[in-house]
Amino acid sequence: MEPGGAWADIGAGSGAFTLALADLLGPSGRIVAVDRDAAALRENAGLVLARFPGVNLRTLVADLTQPLDLPELDGIVAANSLHFVARDRQVAVLAALASHRRDGGRFVVVEYDADHGNHWVPYPFTYRTWEQLATGAGLTGTARLDHVPSRFLGGIYSAVASRL
Repeated sequence: MEPGGAWADIGAGSGAFTLALADLLGPSGRIVAVDRDAAALRENAGLVLARFPGVNLRTLVADLTQPLDLPELDGIVAANSLHFVARDRQVAVLAALASHRRDGGRFVVVEYDADHGNHWVPYPFTYRTWEQLATGAGLTGTARLDHVPSRFLGGIYSAVASRL
């Protein structure tokens, strides 16, 4: 990832991945942190401001399953957020989110590597299912980035779709 650019952190919460993006993008970066929880986004903004004051951060209190007011983006990160979208809506939500990317923009997902969930993680998807969801949403160039064991649902992976 090159410094700078415009990215969105979907389901940003209090900011773990927003901070990682800010670190990678540097002071010329622009980030939109999206979450339904306004208090979490306030915490997120405070952490980013304290550690990366040069990064342009905008917070957006919104439901990721609804239309979002986002600029054209170089990339999207959805870390542990898409598993809250009902299985029958995942492709449509992915397509709507991906529509905000510039040509060649990346869509990065971090997800539990399971196709069955629980009360806390209702609709996770394996990497193989991610490939199918991405294809259904019009994304191509999927690749697994990493996989680590997790005591919750066995493992967690990161993956990317790099083209429309």
